[in-house]
Amino acid sequence: MNAIISTSELASELTGENPPVVLDVRWQLSVAKAAGEPPFDGRAEYAAGHIPGAVFVDLDRELASEPGKNGRHPLPDVTEFGAAMRRAGVSAARPVVVYDGGQGWAAARAWWLLGWTGHPDVRVLDGGLPAWDGSLSTALPTPDEGDFQPNPGALGLLDADAAAELARSGVLFDARAGERYRGEVEPIDPVGGHIPGAVSAPTNDNVAEDGRFLPSEALRERFTGLGAVDGTQVGVYCGSGVSGAHEVLALAVAGIPAALYVGSWSEWSSDPSRPVAVGPAPQ
Repeated sequence: MNAIISTSELASELTGENPPVVLDVRWQLSVAKAAGEPPFDGRAEYAAGHIPGAVFVDLDRELASEPGKNGRHPLPDVTEFGAAMRRAGVSAARPVVVYDGGQGWAAARAWWLLGWTGHPDVRVLDGGLPAWDGSLSTALPTPDEGDFQPNPGALGLLDADAAAELARSGVLFDARAGERYRGEVEPIDPVGGHIPGAVSAPTNDNVAEDGRFLPSEALRERFTGLGAVDGTQVGVYCGSGVSGAHEVLALAVAGIPAALYVGSWSEWSSDPSRPVAVGPAPQ
């Protein structure tokens, strides 16, 4: 099963015998904003227009637990996550399609969590809502309760120690922007730089200008050129396990399995005893 779906494929499947549950996960990273600029409100964006039948999912509240020592977007409580997915209508025997406002990071976080907890058929809408050329709806659906029961462990998961080891023994990709990897700027976390041994692989380089993923062959060429060759274990981290999920998705499109360090740099950098590398080289 492909990890992504085109808008034309989604439109066709929505009229089929077993239409997918569609989840709207519009979200933006919260950073310092200019005075007077309101914060992004994904729920308001959803209410103003969404793919017909789509159910809104709140990344900060339903796809993560409270920020703290484990990072800005730690794993959600599995029981609570399962309940949220069932409220959204998610069932084991029904496919799921997730989308966001076009960046793809939030949708990928939902894709990864559902895959990690054992859902067999989850895809991300390639290009997100901007790619959708069908009608939009302002009606708020009331889906039937789903039956999804999460069973964690279906996808690779790293903690800080495992990420550090993988940077030495395999390939650990840093999905953040290059300037954050190099330690030139750090707008969010306590310190700039990267996990020693990690390879810079900004997730934005996995997509075209319209936000759609590059062809699988191009993605595979990119990742193998960065060290993800056959037989090598691969992991990914980012700032808080959101854009890193998007890189894991890109790797899946390329046919390369990868584990996600969910705590990512927000967890790693919160502990001053952990080493930090700066500059363009992995070490």
